[in-house]
Amino acid sequence: MNISGIIGLLLAIGLIVFGILQGGSMLNFWDPSSVLIVLGGTVGALIFTYPASVLKNVGKMLKIAFLPKKYNPEDYISQMVEHCKTARMKGILALEESANACTDPFMKSALMLIVDANESDKIKSMLDDSIDFMCERHESNFALWIKGSAVAPAMGMVGTLVGLINMLKGMDVTSSDSAATLGLSMSTALITTFYGCIVAHLFCGPIGNLCKYNHNQEILCLQIIEEGTLAIAAGANPRYVEEKLRMMLPATAKPKAGKSSASASE
Repeated sequence: MNISGIIGLLLAIGLIVFGILQGGSMLNFWDPSSVLIVLGGTVGALIFTYPASVLKNVGKMLKIAFLPKKYNPEDYISQMVEHCKTARMKGILALEESANACTDPFMKSALMLIVDANESDKIKSMLDDSIDFMCERHESNFALWIKGSAVAPAMGMVGTLVGLINMLKGMDVTSSDSAATLGLSMSTALITTFYGCIVAHLFCGPIGNLCKYNHNQEILCLQIIEEGTLAIAAGANPRYVEEKLRMMLPATAKPKAGKSSASASE
């Protein structure tokens, strides 16, 4: 579970509510028509913008944001080094058994390309295409949330304009009753802008960024698999493969002492 994300969301909501209560009542910030304009307009615009194939993944993306799959590059490096050891000690054909035992479908497909005796250029081309196609699918998914973070404030402004127009249409400067309701009408008109900002910057934007971060972590692991596969196909030794793959990690990701997976293989 994305504990830090949930804590951040609850903290933001709590502080906003606390700030509201310091100067007034929560009832001052509740207006059903404003909710309908902001949420209805935002959802409608997104449905109009994206096909059903993207919209049906909304639930999956919410799960990624709050219950993300953990990608550990160190584990992928260790697995590729072990596969390299297998290829050097038992031969390329022995990788078929290792591939069948893989739980990651991309790693299994990559190893089977070696078993099938494909050339390195062909392997690289096929793996690059697979990663590129996955990037396109994922980008269209989390782009929906980024788009929502842009549409929601616009819908808030639409609601504000609707409220101001209705207020001005019903205002009669000669009537004291009309002047007395001016402040109330103005506050109602501005609530939609408030709703639009909350939806955009507290929900849509963060969810889109969380999905994008998870996507980047997955891409790093796929690139580790690709580079490891190409190195195995080229007949590299396990120590070289491990060092090559570790170069892909951030500078702060240091190997753990005593856990060099290729220290005994040449």
